[in-house]
Amino acid sequence: MQIDGYVQALREDLARVAAVGDESTARAAELLSVALESAASKRLLEALGEAALELNDQLDDGRVEVRFAGSDPELVFVRDEEAAPAEPADEVFSARITLRLPESLKSRLDAAAAVHGVSVNTWLVRALQHSLESRTPSSGGGNRRRLTGYGRS
Repeated sequence: MQIDGYVQALREDLARVAAVGDESTARAAELLSVALESAASKRLLEALGEAALELNDQLDDGRVEVRFAGSDPELVFVRDEEAAPAEPADEVFSARITLRLPESLKSRLDAAAAVHGVSVNTWLVRALQHSLESRTPSSGGGNRRRLTGYGRS
């Protein structure tokens, strides 16, 4: 799912509404749409996270996760595994790395962590653990299950 397309649609909607006014109104709307672009992206990601949580309440054998493919979010269905320990209880967070990334990705990480109620560090550790656990040689890599659907207005 490409969030950028939805943000662009919001910008176009604002421009159409502003077209009713004069040239200064149109210019103000354009400036506002640029200023609100990051916030609109963040709010859309938060809505996706909340949708995933609501869907989780309706699922018996799995959960929906919001994952990122590059900079685009995906809703992914993950089946529950039998008695798989999430992380060793005695393992201490002692290793450090420095990660440099674009500010736009950092804001998306902040939003994803906030949706799950954890720190960015915890969110990244969980995402990395899950990614490494799901890449077993027997999985084949191409058999990912996706949750699809439609929205009603």
